[in-house]
Amino acid sequence: MNSGKTIFAQLIQHLPRYEFNQCVFRYHGNHKVRSFSCTDQFLCMAFAQLTYRESLRDIVTCLNSHRAKLYHMGFRGKIAKSTLADANELRDFRIYQDFGYLLIDIASKLYQNEELGIDLKLSVFALDSTVIDLCLSTFPWATFRKKKAAVKIHTLLNVQGSIPTFIFVTPGSAHDVNIMDAVPFEADSVYTMDRAYLDFERLYHINQLSAFFVIRSKHNTRLRRIHSASVDKAIGVQADQTVLLVGYKSRMAYPDPLRRVRYHDAERDKRLVFLTNNFLLPAKTVADIYRSRWQVELFFKWIKQHLRIKTFFGTSPNAVKTQIWTAVSVYLLVAIVKKRLNLPGSLHTILQILEVNLFEKTPISQLVNETINHEIESRDDNQLNLFM
Repeated sequence: MNSGKTIFAQLIQHLPRYEFNQCVFRYHGNHKVRSFSCTDQFLCMAFAQLTYRESLRDIVTCLNSHRAKLYHMGFRGKIAKSTLADANELRDFRIYQDFGYLLIDIASKLYQNEELGIDLKLSVFALDSTVIDLCLSTFPWATFRKKKAAVKIHTLLNVQGSIPTFIFVTPGSAHDVNIMDAVPFEADSVYTMDRAYLDFERLYHINQLSAFFVIRSKHNTRLRRIHSASVDKAIGVQADQTVLLVGYKSRMAYPDPLRRVRYHDAERDKRLVFLTNNFLLPAKTVADIYRSRWQVELFFKWIKQHLRIKTFFGTSPNAVKTQIWTAVSVYLLVAIVKKRLNLPGSLHTILQILEVNLFEKTPISQLVNETINHEIESRDDNQLNLFM
């Protein structure tokens, strides 16, 4: 059992150590390293994410204050500020990127049977990006605007379980649509995107892969209606049409017919127009697929609020990408542990419980269950009895 193991050690034991060592070996991460290994570096960065540390000095001070427990938490080398800073600057971030994709594969399998909330047998993925503002004088490589620096985190999210399946970090000046060339699109899957990704040549590539897309149309997109299907306006669908592109360049890029669905969102009193290459799904389902794109926005909001990715411990591209990938790995680790231990509550709640108990020696499942049950009981005790 977990008797005598700290919460941090219990979390880390869910990581595949052999696969991590393979990633390290692939990029020579421990070449000529005497004491502070890539494992020590990853554990330091994971601890910083779990406890929301402010700086390298903050990380080192907190860990060294529990020096007697570090060996049993998995640390083997001496932890020093300069050593950790050098590791983040010099050790290839691809070690942690490849390891992150291994965790993505594990988490995706655990969440593959999650309810999608849409009557659909196909997998649904949402593609979007988020911008993290930086100081131009400190991060001159992160080009964005004339007097501003930033990085973009481009993410393809599996809506089923909110698990990221593809992440790419670029300077803020990189255009969203260009990332579509790097996204690993799969057949028999649906990809939903905002209108920033409206590029008909790239959309036709998705179509040729036997995959589907649902994307919001731009106001100036020129289309010619070929056929109109009957719709039920009571559910918000205003039009369901088969169309062809009119512009010469657009028609050359996407010569096949498209489906245009006009939908009225009653909650926001907003009219939306979607384009898709799927002609079999009900029009309302097409609108619901686009609505599921909100999951990727929630993912960005979650990691920005609860993980350390808005301020960075290093200034080089390698250090920034290392920190982002360790943050993603921590998100995936919490998701994996939640599923494996069948923990109640949201990822946010579980992280809150874990981050203030990392050095406790209580089984994770017991700690989370007792905390959530106590919270529910306390909430019930505060309710007035109307029949007293």
